[in-house]
Amino acid sequence: MEETYLLNVEGVKKKILHGGQGELPKLQDGSKITFHFQTLKDDFERTVIDDSREAGIPMELIVGKMFKLEIWETLLSSMRAGEVAEFWCDAIHTGMYALVSRGMRRIAEGQDPLEGQNHRCGMGNMFDYHSTGYDDLDELQRTPQPLIFIMELFRVEEPSAYKRDTWAMSKEEKLAAVPVLHSEGNRLVLRKEFGQAAAKYQEAVICLRNLQAKEKPWEEGWLKLENLVTPLVLNYCQCQLELGEYYEVLEHTTELLQKHNDNAKAYFKRAKAHAAVWNEREAREDFLRASNLDPSMAAAVKKEMKQLGERMRKKHVEDRKRYQGLFQPPRGPRVSMRQERREVGDRVMLQEEAPQGELGVPETPAQGEQGTGTKEQRGAEQAEQGTPGAGCEGAAPDGEAAQGQPGGAELEASDGMGLAEEATLGTCGVEPESWGARREAEEEEAEEEEAEEEEEAEAEEEAEAAEEE
Repeated sequence: MEETYLLNVEGVKKKILHGGQGELPKLQDGSKITFHFQTLKDDFERTVIDDSREAGIPMELIVGKMFKLEIWETLLSSMRAGEVAEFWCDAIHTGMYALVSRGMRRIAEGQDPLEGQNHRCGMGNMFDYHSTGYDDLDELQRTPQPLIFIMELFRVEEPSAYKRDTWAMSKEEKLAAVPVLHSEGNRLVLRKEFGQAAAKYQEAVICLRNLQAKEKPWEEGWLKLENLVTPLVLNYCQCQLELGEYYEVLEHTTELLQKHNDNAKAYFKRAKAHAAVWNEREAREDFLRASNLDPSMAAAVKKEMKQLGERMRKKHVEDRKRYQGLFQPPRGPRVSMRQERREVGDRVMLQEEAPQGELGVPETPAQGEQGTGTKEQRGAEQAEQGTPGAGCEGAAPDGEAAQGQPGGAELEASDGMGLAEEATLGTCGVEPESWGARREAEEEEAEEEEAEEEEEAEAEEEAEAAEEE
């Protein structure tokens, strides 16, 4: 049968549901208690309010760290490992439970437990009736009432038996942890384990920032801590550079330079991050600032500037080749205009030598009916309009043979717009010499430009090869 015990605390009763093993634990500041709990209302239904087993993770409590529900430390100190006990607690001990439960629920939901919380003293929170966001907890907050806690104790660990979180450390413990974390980070860097090293540096920075929050900015205590923070931040940024997290480096170095604008190493690391993300102007400015602030870095700066210039030149060449094809239509095999004119001339000569019936130009009835008079009329009209016709140089007048060709032979030639017009054999069917000269000049100019581009590309490739050697 379950036995009820009265603890040496007013308004608390205990029932042991399952006995534990060993002696009662000796708790001290910093001891960590791991346990499961269930909270019930003291009503007929014994309504369940919270159950840590639903989250699947047991509760952890650090003794002496001002836990809001102080009665829990008293309850757990009366239990042995493996014990399951039920505690009835009067309303004088449960007034803060709604706020404790709210924080635990938000953690289980993956949210910030302190978001929207009003910072007040303990008694002030008892009368703070702002909504917790949960109806059942709002009811408990408005009307504190007795609650039942069923607890199962797993283990109690001494402060030296586990790795303590930063928030659970005292000021002295945080200061002692910083050099240890710094050394561990340096050791990991030598092993090229940059991710783990960055985590060590970051943890050390968090310890110091927590201590800085209790100091007045820019006073002696704050400045001493800041001098410890700066090298840790720079080491963290170096690890992020090795990991390729360049924007992370830009953020932290910029924040550091806002406080210490004379830190050459911060400028140097920020310049490398700028160079990595193709911010050429910003990178050069930061490299020059680093060199001016610390002349001993001149050699390293010169090397980085040279590498930056080579990378930017290579990028420009690649961009030019990449974008050159975007704004030009695709071209087939290059055919010179001189060769094209030669082919056209060959076709014309073949047509001139062929009999009229083999020209491939069908005669229309209108052509057969017009006769010589129609030709003369067309020649007169063309002469009046100033267009090449019968009066052109080398043309055959009145149907007589010209340049040794049979008289009256005609061809249909395209005017370049898809419209055909008749032209007598002679110089009228050949483009003017000025047109040919112009086309030849344009062709030669295009060939010269192409040759210059090829020579320039070859020169750049030779220069890059020489620099690499």
